[in-house]
Amino acid sequence: MNRRVLTILLIAFIVASGFTYFVWRTFTSNISAASHRSNTVRVVAASENIKVGTVLTAGNLTTIEIAGTLPAGVIHETKNAIGRGVTTDLFQGEPILESRLALAGSGGGLAATIPNGMRVCAVKVDDVVGVSGFVTPGMRVDVLISGIPPGAPTAGPDAQGSVVKTLLQNIEVKSAGTDIKKDNEGKPQQVQVVNLLVTPSQAETLSLAASQTHIQLVLRNPLDTQVAQVEQDSMANLFSGAATKPNATHQGAVHKGIKKPAQVFLSVEVWSGAKKTDMKFAGPEGKQ
Repeated sequence: MNRRVLTILLIAFIVASGFTYFVWRTFTSNISAASHRSNTVRVVAASENIKVGTVLTAGNLTTIEIAGTLPAGVIHETKNAIGRGVTTDLFQGEPILESRLALAGSGGGLAATIPNGMRVCAVKVDDVVGVSGFVTPGMRVDVLISGIPPGAPTAGPDAQGSVVKTLLQNIEVKSAGTDIKKDNEGKPQQVQVVNLLVTPSQAETLSLAASQTHIQLVLRNPLDTQVAQVEQDSMANLFSGAATKPNATHQGAVHKGIKKPAQVFLSVEVWSGAKKTDMKFAGPEGKQ
């Protein structure tokens, strides 16, 4: 067989091998793509960062494909999300869940973020002694009230003066003023009204206290959910010293009383004839 025939056969073999490889890659890619498409589901997601209280429009939404197990409450069609208020911040590309949206028809803003069965009650806060310049939405506070109880004596030995009491504990701050979200840096803003998330019963109690007493908010650690057993205190106790009780948990150095010097006695021997008598007298710092 001459050289020319061998060259033609070699070229034919190379072309056939390349074509076979191309067909094999195309076939396997189509199978893989078909398999991938069969294991994904298209759901509604945020097309941009969306702030709490926003009412969703078509421009806020997009769709993405998710493979594997779907999160509970995913939305499959954009029409089921349009017009609903956002109850928590959403981020670009994040699937939108039913639990992150208000009910259809409830609108946006602060009202859309209120859970079922709860209420938001506004409390006026003193700029000087309150925490209006330190609270941001999501923080937890205790509510203290102070004033003279109805029917309490205002004069005489039984008068206690103003009384302070912890009215509510571990209450969530829903908004500070008219702002239901933090600023870009997460800093609080100076406001005179703070909106608290309470139950209907707590709302009645808080409304009555706001009209008859002075209210002050006390910040607490959000992770501290324990309800402390706190007794009310009065102005009379402050000045009598009854209110200042040592705290075993946070007490620092123990202050010991001043030790009195030992009493000094003077001993005198008295002789009467052959009889000896010892007599003791108190010294200058003591008594006999």
